[in-house]
Amino acid sequence: MNISVLNLKNYLQSSSRLARASLLVVFFLFSFLFITNVAHAQNRAAMQKRLQAAKQKQKQWTPPPIRLPEAVIEKPKKPVISVKEIDREPAARKSVADAADAIDTILKSEWSAAGITQSEALTDEQFVRRTYLELGGRIPRLDEAKVFLDKSGKQKRIDLIDDLLTSPDYVSHFYNFWADILRLKERPDVQRLVFEPYMDWVKQSIANNTPYNTWVFTMLTADGKLWDNPAVGYQLRDRGMALPYIDNTVRVFLGTQIGCAQCHDHPFDKWTQKQFYELAALTSGTRDRDFSGKGGGGMSSMMGMGMQAQAGNAKKLAKELNEARKERKVSANTLQFLRLNTTSVNFKPTPLKLPHDYQYDNGAPNQKVDAAVLWGTIPEQYKDADGRTQFAAWLTASDNRQFARAIANRLWKKMFGVGVVEPVDDFQDGNIPASESLLEHLTDEMLRLDFDLREFIRIIASTEAWQSRAVIHEPTAAEPYLFTGPALKRMTAEQLWDSTLTLVANNEWAFQRPSAEEVKKVAAVDLGTTQFDEFVTIWKKYNEELGRGGYTKKIRSVAGYKDQILVRSSELPLQTLPLSHFLSQFGVGDRDSIQSSSEGATVPQVLTMFNGWTTHTMLERGSVIYDNVAKQKTSKGAVDTIFLSILARRPTVTELGLSRREIETSAQSPAAGCGNLIWALLNTREFMFIQ
Repeated sequence: MNISVLNLKNYLQSSSRLARASLLVVFFLFSFLFITNVAHAQNRAAMQKRLQAAKQKQKQWTPPPIRLPEAVIEKPKKPVISVKEIDREPAARKSVADAADAIDTILKSEWSAAGITQSEALTDEQFVRRTYLELGGRIPRLDEAKVFLDKSGKQKRIDLIDDLLTSPDYVSHFYNFWADILRLKERPDVQRLVFEPYMDWVKQSIANNTPYNTWVFTMLTADGKLWDNPAVGYQLRDRGMALPYIDNTVRVFLGTQIGCAQCHDHPFDKWTQKQFYELAALTSGTRDRDFSGKGGGGMSSMMGMGMQAQAGNAKKLAKELNEARKERKVSANTLQFLRLNTTSVNFKPTPLKLPHDYQYDNGAPNQKVDAAVLWGTIPEQYKDADGRTQFAAWLTASDNRQFARAIANRLWKKMFGVGVVEPVDDFQDGNIPASESLLEHLTDEMLRLDFDLREFIRIIASTEAWQSRAVIHEPTAAEPYLFTGPALKRMTAEQLWDSTLTLVANNEWAFQRPSAEEVKKVAAVDLGTTQFDEFVTIWKKYNEELGRGGYTKKIRSVAGYKDQILVRSSELPLQTLPLSHFLSQFGVGDRDSIQSSSEGATVPQVLTMFNGWTTHTMLERGSVIYDNVAKQKTSKGAVDTIFLSILARRPTVTELGLSRREIETSAQSPAAGCGNLIWALLNTREFMFIQ
């Protein structure tokens, strides 16, 4: 019994300890839960407090001051460029549709034979964006995208193509296209010749829709000074380089590379060195001399033109300026300014000889060359003309199919991203077209249209093939591309600049490059009467207006913002822009070699888009996208506006939800949330590439 009582006592004691331990566990558990709940409550309260503070801050947020230039913010009050109207009559539009159908028929036959299918048709959102970019060089503005997308019917696509082809945007964009080919730049040589008149002339030729064969013939035969006859700029671009001039001209306008034959027979083509010299003999005698005797005739060429008084005074001025320069009273630029006033293009036939080291059996060193064309004959009506005119007439003649073929192929590549013949400037017997039937049909079309380049582009843009979705194309020699849709490509540097500018400036035309008349007014000097002091005064005024520093300063005073000039890429002085400029980062051509632009990717491009001028400027009050977003009453309206402005489409349901959340929960302000969304969309491949 004692044992039992003892056991019971021990049992009760152990049970009591277990109970106490259990109570302690329960106590600590409840304490932990209580403390946790209190902490959660405090966190919720803090979160609520932060949200209330954010909302209060949003209510108290005030817009920053406007810092963008006034000329950029205000919309232009008059047409910036006058463009020739297009024929919109039903008969003309039917002709375009029929021509487009004929191209599609050829392509469908090629696809059927190759066992491939056409890419899907573009949606309206994709069409409006591609058409603005490829015909106007920029993305559509918010109102332009909305107007197009809200319309119905097939007619709206035809209308948009015609509207863009008669817009200043078309002129600016295709000026950039030709500037890369013709190597257009403000000061292309060390003599500082002012090329703005020539650049403006090219732009006006596009605006007037001058037939291509006409303006090429004009460039190849022009005489005079730059501001009196701006087309001489083409010949002055290769001044003092008669043989490279022929090489470049044949490459640009005939799509044929004969440069190797300048030094020896072409190793991969049929052209011989003698043929090269025979062709060059036609233009031998093109002169562009100045008072110094440099170029092609010096003072004697002025004398020959009955300008003895001007020649004598120019010589006197040159002597005085040289003396003043030695005494540091004037800079060397005054002599360059005198050269600008005395440089003039004219033609006096001059025999051309084979080089002194000529090694082939069909000629001898220093032998005089008889002029001849590469193929075909000189048109009958030009048989008695001078050699330079004969060369231009042969090159641009309607029966010289290669002239039409080369430009048709160039424009096809412009629209589709890939030429029927690649490279576009290397037609040769071994370079087989992707489609012989398509190439010859396009050549026939160019001839039928009498070299109306705008109408040719209009037809291509109207084809089913061009209005199909972009295709990722990897070029291979074994499988030529058959154009089931345009090749996917990144925007050019100019398209990117002009598109971002569209999001910033209401007026991207605040400054335009001066015309020939404007340059002449500032730069022309009467060399027959002007004396030293007056000449220096005129030079100083010229330097303020068109000198390297003065020109840039003038542009910045109108459209400058921080370190940027907010005008269209076609109006920017490329030579004075730093290498760090947006255009340089994205591969704009140097305009020293033919079509030197690049669309390759680099690390600086990523950094520019991540943290460059683009997003920072767009978030400035007064910018187009800032003002458009600020007008919206709801976050949905803001999101729609941002998507339409940047991508020319409305957001998907998922995109809308994510974007609204970003705007509505921004701890700083709704503007910060909108800024984050703008930044994100600008850095998408959808923005950078043309679908």
